[in-house]
Amino acid sequence: MNNVQKRLTGDIVAIKADILTSDAHFLTGQTYMPAGVSVVIITRNAASTLRRTLDAVQCFNDVVVYDNGSRDDTTRIASSYPNVSLHEGEFLGFGPTKRFAVSLAKHDWILSLDADEAPSQPLIDSISTWVPHASANDLGEIRRENWMMGRPVRHSGWGNDWLIRLFNRRSHNFNEAMVHESIALTSASRPQRLTGTIEHAAVTDLSQFLEKVNRYSSLRADSGKLKTYPVPVIFLKAIFAFLRTYLFQNGWLDGWRGLVIAVSNANGVFWKYMKKHLNTD
Repeated sequence: MNNVQKRLTGDIVAIKADILTSDAHFLTGQTYMPAGVSVVIITRNAASTLRRTLDAVQCFNDVVVYDNGSRDDTTRIASSYPNVSLHEGEFLGFGPTKRFAVSLAKHDWILSLDADEAPSQPLIDSISTWVPHASANDLGEIRRENWMMGRPVRHSGWGNDWLIRLFNRRSHNFNEAMVHESIALTSASRPQRLTGTIEHAAVTDLSQFLEKVNRYSSLRADSGKLKTYPVPVIFLKAIFAFLRTYLFQNGWLDGWRGLVIAVSNANGVFWKYMKKHLNTD
């Protein structure tokens, strides 16, 4: 075989390999991300939603799952994915715990997700093209679509939900808030909105509202950042929280879902201030 024939044979083999690779990507639906992006998730008893989340991020080569004492199959599910590094430790509050989980990632660029969230394919594609050209001061602001028992919620304070979830840890990280944590910004921060969404299975069972109200109200009451109010003022604050959600934020347009969210918000306000009031006495 002469040199021309060898080159032709090599080109044919390379073309066949490209075709096979393209076919494999088409059949699996997998999009390979550029190097340098880690997904970070903290979990606690998240077995009912975690598999959906991890399925959606199989194209990332580094997924950190930091578990805080799950008693269900959460850790077993996380361990079954080859791109997941599972860590277990204490819950320190949402902000501090997420900060620690971020420190466990291999890469500086962080996509932060909750265990009941999944990035859409358009979002993954957007991240893939945006990150290589971004600087450490740039942040990705992403729209979260919140679902409640089979339907998206468009109002009730749950619609138009833009959150900074993509950041470079050399310049940014979570704040120290025990509840309702967020990315701490500076004067140099440059948030940029990305296409695509995070699909959030916020509520799959009504009992989740009761569990969250109890847990979050205790965290807020113990945070040392709440004011203490007399009981009549606490009651009025709870009433206002209901009216704000159901009327001012058009919760009534979401039907019974809006009513449930409004009642849950009122409960959250009532119990966090009441627990603070009782802890002070």
